[in-house]
Amino acid sequence: MLFKRDKPMDERTLDHLAESAADLIFRSKKIVAFTGAGVSTESGIPDFRSPGGIWDRFDPDDFTYQKFVGSADARRKQWQLLWKDRLTETVQPNPAHYAIAELDRRGKLDCVITQNVDSLHQTAGVPDDKVLELHGSMRRVLCLQCGRRYPMAEIKKRLYDGEEVPGCEACHGILKPDVVLFGEALPDAVFSEAAFRAEHCDLFIVVGSSLVVYPAAQLPAYAADSGATLIIINLSETPMDRQASILIRAKAGEAMTRIMQKLAKKMNG
Repeated sequence: MLFKRDKPMDERTLDHLAESAADLIFRSKKIVAFTGAGVSTESGIPDFRSPGGIWDRFDPDDFTYQKFVGSADARRKQWQLLWKDRLTETVQPNPAHYAIAELDRRGKLDCVITQNVDSLHQTAGVPDDKVLELHGSMRRVLCLQCGRRYPMAEIKKRLYDGEEVPGCEACHGILKPDVVLFGEALPDAVFSEAAFRAEHCDLFIVVGSSLVVYPAAQLPAYAADSGATLIIINLSETPMDRQASILIRAKAGEAMTRIMQKLAKKMNG
């Protein structure tokens, strides 16, 4: 096992581990990439849970699913303070997103399982049907009554035009960003599919996740218990580090770009 616990690694170590990771990818047939906040933050999207993140500025108890559906005042607070400026149309994929999309173009990627809600994997070129969004997507808004979905851009326009609590135009039901709020369960179908993919892959690559948010953090264990090889790319320690065959302490974009450069040389002969 290649194992390292300290701070971001030096160039020689990163290069060596990237070469080893590229070897594993080259030999693999069905790869699952599992991505967390460490991928989104490299596109300038603030993290919710890390120091200096969203929950350092807001109390998460004010943003639960129960409060959202139970109080118009709570919905107003959430829309105006949290969701109105959460994502902008100028946010773009970063090298980690493009590297994962390259895995798909090279026929190696089974799917991406992501904890992120920005849909940047699709923007980078991963087909929508290969992206399992465990926590939903901020690109969509859902009516809790009739199930109609709206593009977030349409709802943001209504907010900026002065509508404080947008409602469904079809049935006047409650509109909610199509993401999983505190106190709300993950969608059963999405998680079940993610678990199935994890249990049937031969290589599971964690990119930018500390693996502390459950039940999503169980998925690498499902893969490892089913015989898959595990690669972890993350700046901080994770509970699964000792199960990883390759552990890379580096930024997601830097590590994935280096790995894909190595892989290209192997696949191009």
